[in-house]
Amino acid sequence: MIRTFAFFLMMAAAALASAKSYTVNLLSPATLNGVELQPGEYKVDVNEQTAVIHRGKVRSEAPVKVESGENKYDSTTVRLDNSAGKSKIQEIRIGGTKTKLVFAM
Repeated sequence: MIRTFAFFLMMAAAALASAKSYTVNLLSPATLNGVELQPGEYKVDVNEQTAVIHRGKVRSEAPVKVESGENKYDSTTVRLDNSAGKSKIQEIRIGGTKTKLVFAM
């Protein structure tokens, strides 16, 4: 019983360790996976191939590809696609890292 509990505790810790969290500021309204996000600060949780952007009750989940750039990004930036009349989050470049989160369109 104790071994089983210890195993599940280790698995939970490993799952939490693999998840990454970032903070991003949206300067204008944008959508992600059909959810409209108003300007403000959001938390981005990335776990394997899924990203969850949330603030309060607002939450959007979308498939994401984590890529590594050639150089570290100076600041966190959000690239938007405005081709469909609404701003859709295309990618997020994480400041101080080489990490780029690319969202499927």
